[in-house]
Amino acid sequence: MALHGHVHWTELNTHDPEAAKAFYGAALGWTFTASEMPDGTVYTLIWSGDEMVGGIFHMNHPAFDGIPEHWFTYFAVDDLDARLASVTSAGGQITRPPFSVPGTGRMAVIQAASGSFCALMQPEASG
Repeated sequence: MALHGHVHWTELNTHDPEAAKAFYGAALGWTFTASEMPDGTVYTLIWSGDEMVGGIFHMNHPAFDGIPEHWFTYFAVDDLDARLASVTSAGGQITRPPFSVPGTGRMAVIQAASGSFCALMQPEASG
């Protein structure tokens, strides 16, 4: 399990996954595999050699219109509910309430008091 406060996952949020794969494949030598999600959408896993290093999320829903391509970071936390209380007491906001991703964990998207966005994730226990 990822350690509390460490980067747990990073993903590229893009409107054009094929262009992103072409660029990062050429620039960094990354390879990619498609993974079908429970809702039928396809999520792309990023590989550097034999190590999975991130993912590519296709921003193809109208809710993402006007949002530029960006890298998004997920930080591992020990107790999501307690950390979300800390976020709000520190002046931040919860911009997407907690939700679960089967086989992955429970997460929420936050905005820091300074304006930056990230997700906090309490990974599922393995084994």
